[in-house]
Amino acid sequence: MSIPRLSESVLPRLPPGIAVPAYDRAQVAPGIVHLGVGAFHRAHQALFIDDVLGRGETDWGIIAASLRSADTRDAIGPQDNLYTYCERNGESESLRIVGSILETLVAPEDPERLIRWLSDPRIRIVTLTVTEKGYLANLAERRLLHDHPDIRWDLAQPEAPRTIYGFLLAAIRRRRADGAMPLTLLSCDNLPANGRVLRALLLEFAERADPSLVAHIAQDIACPCAMVDRIVPATSDADRATVAARLGATDAWPVVAEPYFRWVIEDRFPHGRPKLEFSGVEFVANVEPYEHMKLRMLNGAHTAIAAIGQIAGLETVADVYGDPRARRFIDRYWREVAPTLSPETDGPGYTRGLQDRFANPALRHRTVQIASDASQKVPQRLLAPLAERMRDGQAHGAVLMALALWIRSCAARSEGGLPTVIHDPAFNAWHSPDQATLSPEAIIDAFLGFDLVFGPEWRAKPGFAAALTEAYRRISTAGALAALDQFD
Repeated sequence: MSIPRLSESVLPRLPPGIAVPAYDRAQVAPGIVHLGVGAFHRAHQALFIDDVLGRGETDWGIIAASLRSADTRDAIGPQDNLYTYCERNGESESLRIVGSILETLVAPEDPERLIRWLSDPRIRIVTLTVTEKGYLANLAERRLLHDHPDIRWDLAQPEAPRTIYGFLLAAIRRRRADGAMPLTLLSCDNLPANGRVLRALLLEFAERADPSLVAHIAQDIACPCAMVDRIVPATSDADRATVAARLGATDAWPVVAEPYFRWVIEDRFPHGRPKLEFSGVEFVANVEPYEHMKLRMLNGAHTAIAAIGQIAGLETVADVYGDPRARRFIDRYWREVAPTLSPETDGPGYTRGLQDRFANPALRHRTVQIASDASQKVPQRLLAPLAERMRDGQAHGAVLMALALWIRSCAARSEGGLPTVIHDPAFNAWHSPDQATLSPEAIIDAFLGFDLVFGPEWRAKPGFAAALTEAYRRISTAGALAALDQFD
């Protein structure tokens, strides 16, 4: 007999032990528009807003928008925008139905609908998880890619935008004309100084698209910085089956996450915010120390682990970190990077937590997922701490090796001869070298010409190319894990 699909009508019939929304969803008003709805948003920000609604702050419901794919809308829309949050730690698992998303829409299908929601006077905050590539920028230089076809489209067709800048500018223009309060724009993407980056790029876009709004954006639109931290692997068919068996109902797209979370936000919300601190969110005056810690310790190690997995054919983070050779290398990487962190952060404690999190086999966090869009992550995650260690004359061999591992992971085939999967539009658009036919020197020389990753300052650093070439040679000659075993 078929089982029902998750929906409002199914909630009263769910088994005991399944948490459900502790509020009347019909009484919830929208207060947030989220751009870039995906698994991370639904396992992090939307979860905490669900807490907020349950505590009686019912004017913070979420309108969630995808700027590209209809997949999320098609999955949870027929479920009354409900979905299951599955938290896993080792053998334990808890399930919770989240109801904070009121509507899911797909921007390309109806751009005007998203602009109307962004312009609605009840909306006070716009949150974003569009990933690095969604900013359409050279992030190392905080400069828009003016030749990108979507940027050019938005400048020519402002009534039907495609980018975050086009949508935000259209809403800012309309809200100003209507006398609505200015929005607060909260980036939750893994970028250093993400709020300042968003602000700078939006101003750059406005200077071309509508200069009359530049002063208004600069003076009235708040863009606080934030750091988010929770591991959310891609949902698998096995996850769907497990959740369905527990619920007695099907959920087209549950999300799975680890118990650990951290959300640190610059407390700059001139027109109000939900009381997220009651769910453990930290509001601070300066997010930068926390950003550095997470980007360099977790994300940097993840980039190295993903590269090892791609090269050596290891599927998950736990598979890689479970190999003692890889684990010793990652531990060495952390020891090198830790001195670049601010003293006010608990680097040693955070590292101990990462050791446990990376070893958690229940998450099944696939290395190919982490490797996606790596070329846009390497500057913040690896090159930034590498530059500091080199500048200060400190040991940096592990960070350099992590960079060489990423370069080797971009080869057409793994060490086992299988095709390498590279979900990285920026890299795929670049004319990458054929690593099977060129010398290490030629490969590194070609990569140093990849301007979206390596600026001219890297090509000018004395000895850098030679050291990177030698690290790459060791990996390509001995194999990734053997090279790490020999690393000292």
